[in-house]
Amino acid sequence: MNAPDSLPETPITTPRASFRDSLTVYLQPRVLIVLLLGFSSGLPLALSGSTLLVWMRESGVDLGTIGLFALVGTPYTLKFIWAPLVDALHVPLFTRRFGRRRGWLIFSQLLLIIAILLLALTDPARSPLFVALGALLVAATSSTQDIVVDAFRVESLPESEQAAGMASYVAAYRVGMLVSTAGALFMVSAFESTGLARTSAWMWGYVAMAALVLIGTVTALAATEPEQSVRADAATRDETAFARVLHAAVGAFSEFLRRKDAWAALAFVVLFKFTDAFSGTMTAPFVIDLGFTRNDYAAIVKGVGLAALLIGGFAGGFVARRYSLATSLWIGGILQAVANLSFSWLALAGVNQWALAFAITAENFTSAIGTVIFVAYLSALCRNPLHTATQYALLTALAAVGRTYLSSGAGFVAKATGWPLFFAICVVVAVPSLILLAWLQRRGHFAELERKV
Repeated sequence: MNAPDSLPETPITTPRASFRDSLTVYLQPRVLIVLLLGFSSGLPLALSGSTLLVWMRESGVDLGTIGLFALVGTPYTLKFIWAPLVDALHVPLFTRRFGRRRGWLIFSQLLLIIAILLLALTDPARSPLFVALGALLVAATSSTQDIVVDAFRVESLPESEQAAGMASYVAAYRVGMLVSTAGALFMVSAFESTGLARTSAWMWGYVAMAALVLIGTVTALAATEPEQSVRADAATRDETAFARVLHAAVGAFSEFLRRKDAWAALAFVVLFKFTDAFSGTMTAPFVIDLGFTRNDYAAIVKGVGLAALLIGGFAGGFVARRYSLATSLWIGGILQAVANLSFSWLALAGVNQWALAFAITAENFTSAIGTVIFVAYLSALCRNPLHTATQYALLTALAAVGRTYLSSGAGFVAKATGWPLFFAICVVVAVPSLILLAWLQRRGHFAELERKV
């Protein structure tokens, strides 16, 4: 028996939410589940990144070796390669006991705990190679958890809760990152203050971080399997494992490309956040070049900037809940583009702490609004539970093209034009995405997505 290319979709009419509904949606059990899973996803990132680099430097590892550890993050970029395995394969014992998504979720979290504990047992001063292997294992298991969480979120939340779920996820993800950076460093210092040697203090700090992953595990145990996942599992029950993997990999491409205006939608995915990426690449050099110290920048970005990012995320969820998908994208797209003008103003104002705080706040707040609405759009594109994980991983990889490649020439533009004009150009680079947005809206692309569940 061959699995169908898609499962039946039910047309619905989504009423616009009232102000009270837009706030209370964050207290829905499904959204709270996604919030806690966001914490679990954000926690491991720094453990194989910035926090690990502090540990290595304190252990006397040379800067050249530390620089090479940037490669440890490769699994986060290439996770779409094994996403079909997550969509198609059953984990022995786990899938039967907990279901298709929850089984993978609990399995990946247990592997993540083991990977963090193995990394905790390494010694950067004696064996950087084993540290690298441990960090790579943490990144691989963490990115696998991200694949499952994304699929679980898309399948378990109705369209009306997608943006709120993503806003909660982003906020909790940032908190998880904060715990595994500043929190982990404070914890290591606390262990050292009790008389533990530095190596032991770092080990127990990582053990504590591994224990915090259990928050996500308990959440997964308390959650229920998404109904869409149950239906997809039933549809592929009689297929072999190889056939399911092949169907997930090929079907993710073919099902999407058969849609009306698929190529225009893919171009929109690449370009929507391009204005953010183009300016964001040069924000830190601009601030330093203007005359601010790195401490000024760090304090404002980590303090005021983080608060603006979190508030902006929830504001994005509110916008997406209140308005149609197309209208929300217009609001997010225009706001994140126009916010670049605050940096043009800062370039003219010069070294002024309040001006810097305003520019960083405006950029982070509007960027978060755009991100939450954009991810709600990506989620709406991935409504076939047969390969949700694969499609979402592919779309996020495609969205990274603007950030990674298209924005690589930003420095040359800034050098040629000067800072005030450069950030004005960053507004202009948003125009192609807005043109595509208008064209797709006219073609009924967003209205069709909102009729699906």
